[in-house]
Amino acid sequence: MNLAYFTNQYPKVSHSFIRREIQALEKRGHTVSRFALRADESELVDISDKEEFAKTGYILSEAKFSIIRAVLAVIFRTPVSFLSALKLAMKLGFHSDRGIARHIIYLLESCVLLGWQERENIEHIHAHFGTNSTTVVMLAYVLGGAEYSFTVHGPEEFDKPEFISIREKIVCSQFVIAISSYGRSQLLRWIPLEHWDKVKVIRCGLDDAFLAEQSVDIPLSSNQLVCVGRLCEQKGQLLLLDAMKDLIDKGMSCTLVLAGDGPMRTEVETRIQQYNLTDYVEITGWISSEQVKTLLLESRGLVLPSFAEGLPVVIMEALALRRPVISTYVAGIPELVKHQENGWLIPAGSTEVITIAMKELLELGEASLMEMGVRGHVAVLEKHNIEVEVEKLAKLFEQSVEK
Repeated sequence: MNLAYFTNQYPKVSHSFIRREIQALEKRGHTVSRFALRADESELVDISDKEEFAKTGYILSEAKFSIIRAVLAVIFRTPVSFLSALKLAMKLGFHSDRGIARHIIYLLESCVLLGWQERENIEHIHAHFGTNSTTVVMLAYVLGGAEYSFTVHGPEEFDKPEFISIREKIVCSQFVIAISSYGRSQLLRWIPLEHWDKVKVIRCGLDDAFLAEQSVDIPLSSNQLVCVGRLCEQKGQLLLLDAMKDLIDKGMSCTLVLAGDGPMRTEVETRIQQYNLTDYVEITGWISSEQVKTLLLESRGLVLPSFAEGLPVVIMEALALRRPVISTYVAGIPELVKHQENGWLIPAGSTEVITIAMKELLELGEASLMEMGVRGHVAVLEKHNIEVEVEKLAKLFEQSVEK
């Protein structure tokens, strides 16, 4: 089967789950073309991502003349379809927070995508994220392109479903993937009952690089905790710094590694200096998947005090490596993290409770840490094996093409 994947940006440091999904599909004998709007090659640190970059076509890397030619080709060949897509783009733009002009641009991009689909004989195209990437795919479909599906991760799709026309995107699609039961429930709120069956739960998966890892020993001599994620408001790193200050002031011996980068880095660095935490907190910047894995293995556990999420892949990675997780009662997280079984679930926004949970993790004995680690590993094996989850996805692609 000739499939295509389309995203706003690919590859990306935080999107290793898309790469695993594509590679698992190829392992099953499917041909998968990679298309995206843009890429930031300078951000890529993982060798696998750099290899994916070379395999991906980028719409915004096309010369202006090529884009104009693609648009004119669609207009002259199928003027009625172009007018239908133009009408839809204007309707979506009118109800969005990005405006009609931006949606006209999406229409132009969809003309390029349509040409690529035809050139490579794409039978089905799948988008990740229900935002502008799915808008472009849907407009290409209206122009006469391949039928489509898309995966919703959250939280953006849950925060502004009407602005991004999530209802229209689901109605026009063959099926939609939610990565958690919570995610599915949020989509069902916005669509008619007759379309509920389109929304399937298929979870993000890990491969043997994590699932087959035999290094189970938690370094009890290390009091290092790690937080992996973009430095931004929704991840709650500033609360972690408040908690670290409380722990250090109380004489606790611990360190924290913030693995990632982002728009709040300057603010985070300023808070570290204000709290005199430069000897206790490190910011790594963007690092590779292998470096994330090494950090997790060197740490007693993962702390992720997010305010808004879908279901972070790094939580799966930490549990697969038998490291307990401290995270919040947000979105799909409680479907994997079980309080006092494989980690701690805490209310979002509470510095006091984060501090208590971190203290408990740092003081937990070897036997209890090992038990938590084993339960976490088993939970990931049961729910997040990439081979199992991609098998479900491949069947949906096959059924869609057969119809």
